[in-house]
Amino acid sequence: MSTPRRIEPGDILPLATYATERKERRAALLPVKKLRRIEVGPFATFYFENYATMWLQVHEMLFIEKGGDEQVEGELAAYNPLIPQGSELIATMMLEIDDPHRRDKVLKRLGGVEAHVFIEIQGPGGAWRIQAEPTEDAERTTPDGKTSSVHFFHFRFSADDIAAFGDPARAVLLGIDHENYGHMALISPASRAALGHDFG
Repeated sequence: MSTPRRIEPGDILPLATYATERKERRAALLPVKKLRRIEVGPFATFYFENYATMWLQVHEMLFIEKGGDEQVEGELAAYNPLIPQGSELIATMMLEIDDPHRRDKVLKRLGGVEAHVFIEIQGPGGAWRIQAEPTEDAERTTPDGKTSSVHFFHFRFSADDIAAFGDPARAVLLGIDHENYGHMALISPASRAALGHDFG
């Protein structure tokens, strides 16, 4: 059975139905989201998106804002592009710093960070990187050099990249090599298995 690649209007539950099922559906997705959440360094957290996470996000927006049918089209336009299409991974990166003064200071030092995100595949024959491609919906660094606290990335894989990603003999890391934020994190076998379902 193929994984859905797009949320259609017919996939949207009536608001009353979702309200009844909301707690159960959110709880059911927690184990899925846990495997798709990867921390890189002290501030950066990546949330790898798929149909299930975006389906829930659309319903949450409709539930919170209660815009009805008129809101559905806008939410689908916003979130369907974050569903991977078979040869890619898509992630939201959040720079999570609670203290507002510290957050402002850090974001001003991380201008252009969106050009420094990658997945590295290591193992027999050497290592190579798949550079993240920021989504084109908006600039994420202001002219004065302050970056956004939220970024959206595509990681586009070749057939060989996909095969290597699933090879247990190789290590796969997620990293940032910005001059003011250099960190890498190993993607666990369980997370790799979960993300592997985004391919094909």
